[in-house]
Amino acid sequence: QVTLLESGGGSVQAGGSLRLSCVVFGYTTNSYCMGWFRQAPGKQRTREGVAGIRSDGRISYLDSVKGRFTISQDNAKNNLFLQMNNLKPEDTGQYYCAADFEGGNCLDYSDMDYWGRGTLVTISS
Repeated sequence: QVTLLESGGGSVQAGGSLRLSCVVFGYTTNSYCMGWFRQAPGKQRTREGVAGIRSDGRISYLDSVKGRFTISQDNAKNNLFLQMNNLKPEDTGQYYCAADFEGGNCLDYSDMDYWGRGTLVTISS
């Protein structure tokens, strides 16, 4: 059973930084896509793909976070990170770590098979 557990959320002022972490364990394949998604307050059925990384090293970002967010993994591939700089109020939301092992789109929430419970990020102006 694949399990994901996020941490690192919090409240900061606009312009600040946060680093999210996700422990991923229980997977055995070398082919995967892991990503960070967010759900804005009041948008219960929409999870926006923020950043994704594939097992071959390809990385993708949501246009609005390019240049501000950086996704990375540790060498063991068990920890996924999202460094978020120059945060804006519109970045506020519940952030989820997700994984797919069937070759899906790293930024498409409908392709993700496994999800963490999320961590809340609140940015004040």
